[in-house]
Amino acid sequence: MTDNQFDVVIIGGGPGGYVAAIRAAQLGLKTACIEKRGTLGGTCLNVGCIPSKAMLHSSELYEEANHHFAEHGIKVAPKLDLKTMLGRKDTVVETLTKGIEGLFKKNKVAYFKGAGKFTGPNAVTVGADTLAAKHVIIATGSETTPLPGLTIDEKVILSSTGALTLSEVPKHLIVIGGCVIGLEIGSVWRRLGAKVTVVEYLDRILPTMDGDVSKQFQRILAKQGMEFKLGMKVTKADVKGRNATLTLEPAKGGASESLSADAVLVAIGRRPYTDGLGLDAAGIKVDERGRIPVNGHLQTAAPHIYAIGDVVAGPMLAHKAEEDGIAAAELIAGPAGHVNWEMVPGVVYTSPEVATIGKTEEQLKEAGIAYNAGKFPFMANSRARAIGKTDGFVKVLADAKTDKVLGVHIIGPSAGTLIAEAVTIMEFGGSAEDIARTCHSHPDLNEAVKEAALDVAKRAIHI
Repeated sequence: MTDNQFDVVIIGGGPGGYVAAIRAAQLGLKTACIEKRGTLGGTCLNVGCIPSKAMLHSSELYEEANHHFAEHGIKVAPKLDLKTMLGRKDTVVETLTKGIEGLFKKNKVAYFKGAGKFTGPNAVTVGADTLAAKHVIIATGSETTPLPGLTIDEKVILSSTGALTLSEVPKHLIVIGGCVIGLEIGSVWRRLGAKVTVVEYLDRILPTMDGDVSKQFQRILAKQGMEFKLGMKVTKADVKGRNATLTLEPAKGGASESLSADAVLVAIGRRPYTDGLGLDAAGIKVDERGRIPVNGHLQTAAPHIYAIGDVVAGPMLAHKAEEDGIAAAELIAGPAGHVNWEMVPGVVYTSPEVATIGKTEEQLKEAGIAYNAGKFPFMANSRARAIGKTDGFVKVLADAKTDKVLGVHIIGPSAGTLIAEAVTIMEFGGSAEDIARTCHSHPDLNEAVKEAALDVAKRAIHI
């Protein structure tokens, strides 16, 4: 092979792409990864998941110091140093992106900086280079979905990228969209002193999650100071200087109203990013939602070309993209490679956290599936009491005949960590009784999962 001939070329160096590249190299395939950003890690690491989690943690510590340290006998008068907080966030990102470059060198993955484009079914150009590829994996991710009538300038009208780099705390932040990204970033700035108003088109936040979770979560966020305008749509935005005035109308029709703020976050979702890829040259077309159609083995209309992560159907989550990437690499190298797309957990990293896996009660009712539900509040969990984080609950849904776990929904401290037990038990087709009969450490938060499983059979101990 010459230098520019590869077994696998991956377009995109985000969570799906760089993981696919490393796994392909581990399997002995000559591998190249193309990334136009100039740093690896994609949206998630550079301007999304990781910087937002860094800011969520820092802002939570600030709020703890402001409002909760005193009850622990710690008296302080905290002062916000936003520049240092943002600097720490940037350091976290830089360290991790350099770490991925190190992993590429360790695994002998060729790294090309620039925009990749198909010039034929087996040819991808990047800058002045043309790479010949036996197989290609498209892992170009997604971008913020725009809202008609609002132009994102990253000064007043913001995407999630701009909302994580504000140099000062806004007086009033309007978040358009009541889903994960908007609620997480809104939580950051509320903790740091902003008034935050969430405008959501539907009649509840987190509309795809379990109804109990959605209602309880909204109550908790409202108690924390976040305001909500549900069942409303934004029809217009007038920006003058450092201020935006939005026109809102009821989604079901009615009189309009206006709402002003010095920062507006557009967080209505994300859309696949396939612009400039030259898909026609590869014989690939996108569907009505801009996604690349694939079969159960992640192959496109051209079988030697795979697509993974946010550019295909399914949840737009970094961990889902990683699993896709590993599966694609393994399928190229041999017969292995599998993702159970039914077992992709979803997490909201606010305080409290929200985590979910499997079916909601609403979905089970709609499908006519008989089930039993077990529920346990963190208020009754000894560890939650000890650390002063008692909001929320664990809910376990199990088949009424077989006791097979069909869904688990958690709102509370460390929900994102606790959900892993549920994912594991469901991956192996386990029952609520399996959870209930498993010894859990005491005192610990995971006892709430066990108690909820016990409550499926109405034999919880501590309620």
